[in-house]
Amino acid sequence: MIKVVGIGLNGRESLTTKIQTIVEQANFLMGSNRHLSYFPDYLGNKMLISDFFEDIKTLKEIKNDYESIVVLVSGDPLFFGLGRLLLEQFDVKELEFYPHISSVQLGFSRVKIPWHDAKIISGHGRHLDELISSLQQGKEKIAVLTDSKNNPQAIAKLFLSLKIPINYDIWVCENLGNIDEKVNCFTPQILANITNYQFSPLNIVILLRKKDINLSQKEFETLPIFGIEDRYFLSFKDRPGLMTKKEVRMIILGELSLKSPQIVWDIGAGTGSVSIEIARLCPNSRIYAIEKTAMGINLINKNSQRFKVNNITSIQAQAPSKLQTLPNPNRIFIGGSGGNLIDILAICQEKLHQDGMIIIALATLENLGISLNWIKKNSWNYQILNINISRSLSIANLNRLAPLNPVFLVKIFRE
Repeated sequence: MIKVVGIGLNGRESLTTKIQTIVEQANFLMGSNRHLSYFPDYLGNKMLISDFFEDIKTLKEIKNDYESIVVLVSGDPLFFGLGRLLLEQFDVKELEFYPHISSVQLGFSRVKIPWHDAKIISGHGRHLDELISSLQQGKEKIAVLTDSKNNPQAIAKLFLSLKIPINYDIWVCENLGNIDEKVNCFTPQILANITNYQFSPLNIVILLRKKDINLSQKEFETLPIFGIEDRYFLSFKDRPGLMTKKEVRMIILGELSLKSPQIVWDIGAGTGSVSIEIARLCPNSRIYAIEKTAMGINLINKNSQRFKVNNITSIQAQAPSKLQTLPNPNRIFIGGSGGNLIDILAICQEKLHQDGMIIIALATLENLGISLNWIKKNSWNYQILNINISRSLSIANLNRLAPLNPVFLVKIFRE
């Protein structure tokens, strides 16, 4: 029988008397240097675990030579541990598991946060794509099992490079369960730039999403004229990345050829990011932000207050509803149509000033085809701009490019 025993950083003391006896009475003991050092008086045969895959081969060769074999591991062997590999190589009847408290369980207990709904991610020798996805989805609680490459600083740099419109407190939990245990909370900005501290190799990272807070006066004063970073906008809690990205937004603003004063419609306004950029650039213009969801309207209003603009009128409606009641526009941006693109364009054509312009942002080829058919049928001039943008993404001490979703911009105008 192979008995897999989980152990804490306080060594032998972390085990119950029963499990201590199981270890002491084993005929063969396997573990890392640290694990074996917890039992200096053990007189049986020992083997140092250095390469899991090769050591499992050895274990298979000797398992019938010993009545009782104990494998020492950290924490819970079935929680991102050696237990999974052992189950792939041995019959379940040959294995018994004696788990200790996992590092994640200990970490959340130190932070004093329930963890039944946390997203748990292993960064041991793996890419952090799962972490990227979880951050982009705005998960409330994320625990990351780190390694020397995917360390706390690398995780903080990765988060900052994503530029998502939410923020996290990052807790670094070191040497959990030992006398030199340390648990500290950092902002991503501070953690990414720490230079005078070396974290223990035995650490986990816990990211806790922060509640939205107002911009400080200093942050507000340092905002650019246009091209506000996405992270400054309040966004949908469950879909923080659902907004027109800064780089695309800047191109839209340029293509709209804005003047002041003008009447501007923003149809399918979402969080209001495009409306707010226009409102800041053209304080004498009037922007009508049309959004079908109550949550979106709430975000538009909150973001308007956040960026101190008062020339945006938010309207909850499923376009084309209520478009007929609005003042005739000089510029129209359509960021979302809810499947009603043709009906929306029909009213826009009727209401748009003679020298006006429409910009449509499209994500699918089907909607591009619908738009072109309508344009040609109604004898408008048009230009198409295909936007493919990638941002650099920090991965450990390297960088790679992460593409944003491609966007078609269709500009509609009359000569």
